[in-house]
Amino acid sequence: MKRDRPGLLARLSEILRPHEPISRSAYLAGVGASAAGIFSLWAILTYGGFVTPLFLPSPSDIVRAAAALIADGSLAEHAWASVSVIVTGWVLAVLLAVPLGILMGTLKFVEALLEPIVNFVRYLPVSAMIPLLILYVGIGTPQKVAVIFIGTFFQLILLIADVSAGVPKDLLDSAYTLGAGRGDVFGRVLLPATLPGVMDNLRITMGWAWTYLIVAELVAANRGLGYMILDAGRGLFTDRIFVGLFTIGLLGFVFDLTFKRLHRLLLPWSPKI
Repeated sequence: MKRDRPGLLARLSEILRPHEPISRSAYLAGVGASAAGIFSLWAILTYGGFVTPLFLPSPSDIVRAAAALIADGSLAEHAWASVSVIVTGWVLAVLLAVPLGILMGTLKFVEALLEPIVNFVRYLPVSAMIPLLILYVGIGTPQKVAVIFIGTFFQLILLIADVSAGVPKDLLDSAYTLGAGRGDVFGRVLLPATLPGVMDNLRITMGWAWTYLIVAELVAANRGLGYMILDAGRGLFTDRIFVGLFTIGLLGFVFDLTFKRLHRLLLPWSPKI
């Protein structure tokens, strides 16, 4: 016992050191501890009768509701409808925001052109634009895609501009000193230096795109996870609401893991690797 105590303290001190990597087993132990803690609290509250099922269904109630939605195929249909809308709106935003953001953070003239507009529009609530979007693009999938696009584009362009502006000027000056032209500085110095930050911000804005799902499926929707949650809310089917929320969380978790994997594979020079 006397031998174990210093070992445990040393391990605890090791995993609590700021900005230091920890072993995979320690990381997985942290993940398992947080999941077990939340599940235990949930089980105590529901099975112990501290909270009524109307406010918080038990884990078994949610499993039964999920099994019913999976069996009739509606959960897969709603999930696919939401994923296709979110990915389409987000990809369109990325294709425009990344190059414009890099230029905005690099060239002061482009910053002067874009920043006032971006700063104005990004404070406008997307939900307030829905009447105009219905007028411009109608109801249905184009309106939902437009909501996701507007919700992510104006935030992403500013984040990318900050990443681009943060590239040290000394790095660019060194490239010029070594004889690099303007195109080489953009393509071989500035772009690789910004890509790790760009990837991080793509991951963040994908999470934001999911938060706009309910807004996107608020009007005239007949499928999608947001619609499923709103429809379950009208009938007070709390267990189905939780199934929708868990599905969104799981899909977001899968997207997050995918971004982390792509970061390691595509950007081996990133300081986070």
